[in-house]
Amino acid sequence: MRRHPLSFCLSRAGIFLIALCLLAPIVVVLVISFSADSYLRFPPSSFSLRWYQRFLGDQRWRDAMVNSAVIGVMASLISTTIGFFAAYALLRARHGIVRGLEPVFLLPLIVPHVITAIGLYFVSGKLDLIGNRAWVAAAHSVLAIPVAYIIQQSALKAMDPALERAAMVFGCSRLQVLRRVTLPLAFPAIASAALFSFLTSFDEVVVTLFLAGVKAQTLPVRIWNSLVLEVEPTIAAVSSLFIAVTFLVLMLNRALRISRS
Repeated sequence: MRRHPLSFCLSRAGIFLIALCLLAPIVVVLVISFSADSYLRFPPSSFSLRWYQRFLGDQRWRDAMVNSAVIGVMASLISTTIGFFAAYALLRARHGIVRGLEPVFLLPLIVPHVITAIGLYFVSGKLDLIGNRAWVAAAHSVLAIPVAYIIQQSALKAMDPALERAAMVFGCSRLQVLRRVTLPLAFPAIASAALFSFLTSFDEVVVTLFLAGVKAQTLPVRIWNSLVLEVEPTIAAVSSLFIAVTFLVLMLNRALRISRS
């Protein structure tokens, strides 16, 4: 059945308007980040790199950027590893009781982050872990595990179990099957899970506000504090960094999938 030309044009126009509404805030932030004004203003009266220079020249912002990167990498490694083995175990499990554990790994998607943050805060206070980067990364991994689990579970479902059984028939142990068959076939999904887990940690602010303290302050927390104390275009420059990191992660994910296709 052929579509009417008018309805086709209207649908394309609607898609264009939706995309424009989604991209407009990003464009506004990017433009403001190059402003030479001393306050947030759109459109800027003139352009310069002063706020990028201030961002990169401020030790507090640089420390926050390093904290975000280190915590993000640690959280990505933890959540991707746990998500992979959880997805693999639940898919290959023979007992329905084990398969019933799947909702446990998806709970962080349902429970509000502030509830998780409050619970972790009381535990952290008793164990004197406030401001510990490794502990903050572990907390972030709790939120990133569902993302890593879902991505890797989809890839493992598409994998033919007969390949693993064939490897075992030819003398491979379960560890060798995992290393030589399962991991190579699931590598694109593992890489995607790691990238999106990193983004989940890099953007997290609610849990970090409770756990970071002064020592492990990340970029989102630093932005929050700057918004509370003073509003200046430096925040737009930092936000443009978030946009760049997100774009880079998406491009890396796309490149990985193309290279494996």
